[in-house]
Amino acid sequence: MAIQTLFGSLKDDEPRKPEQEEEALETSRGFFGRMKQAVTRTRENLSAQLDQALSFTRTVDESDLEDLEAILLTADIGLSTTTEIIGRLRERAKREGIESGSALKNLLKQEIKSILDDVQRVVRPPSTPPEVILMVGVNGTGKTTTSGKLAAFFQSQNRSTLLCAADTFRAAAIEQLEVWSQRSGVPVIKTRQGGDPSAALFDALDAAKKRETQVVLVDTAGRLHTKAGLMAELDKMRRIAQKFVAGAPHQVFLVIDATTGQNGLQQARLFTESAGVTGIVLTKLDGTAKGGIVVAIAHELKLPVVFCGIGEKMDDLLQFDSAAFVEGLFN
Repeated sequence: MAIQTLFGSLKDDEPRKPEQEEEALETSRGFFGRMKQAVTRTRENLSAQLDQALSFTRTVDESDLEDLEAILLTADIGLSTTTEIIGRLRERAKREGIESGSALKNLLKQEIKSILDDVQRVVRPPSTPPEVILMVGVNGTGKTTTSGKLAAFFQSQNRSTLLCAADTFRAAAIEQLEVWSQRSGVPVIKTRQGGDPSAALFDALDAAKKRETQVVLVDTAGRLHTKAGLMAELDKMRRIAQKFVAGAPHQVFLVIDATTGQNGLQQARLFTESAGVTGIVLTKLDGTAKGGIVVAIAHELKLPVVFCGIGEKMDDLLQFDSAAFVEGLFN
């Protein structure tokens, strides 16, 4: 079976040595284990309630679906998404004759995975580098930290990377990114605090072209004097990127703090409308029982979660995988 990710695939016809097969298997086990650990609090909240509500169900009826609806809402899947899921389950229960709580639970897993898979897409790097990725989001979500972790991730994929410190508004944002630059060994292009972020972006893109760098990660401001000012600045940076690099920005990652739940979803709506978001990076997934927000984002915004943060270490950033996430929620 081909291993498919958001950033490419390993084809079946690419032969691998036995030691490579074993290494891939261990990597897969480790990944699923880390994802399962990341959603522990959500799983404990969700599965305990599901087991209590459905363990003695002999025939699925409307009261079971009502109980299930209330349980999904507590996981912060959201009213709109929950209503959609329950509607699908109701139809399938009638059509397929579901007669047990375990069968209903399996259908629920299928429906959640289907919602997540519908928005996933494989991203191919541009034929002519650099690939420009804008990191956007409000202050406090972990945007700068995530930029540093992503830089380390791309470096580990043997893709040369450059950081751009374009958050010139927040005090110490540039210094924070410099720390991550030192940790990851990824160079950073910066300007002074209070300087023009678009100028920093111009310098970074110029440097990336001269150095033939493959990826440029741009840490943008999370707050200006007004929301209108923030969005205007992001729009200006998009225009500069487009003029300097064909097709740029190639991706716009919105960083959301998972612990904010539905408030994070409101942030996502604002940035999606104004900044052309292509994917979500969900931080602090390990610190919340509201991991269901992943499903709400996929259903309501039609956006994939591309990475999730699960800790403070350099490698505590996982590529999102729908199968691992769903199994982590229920297993």
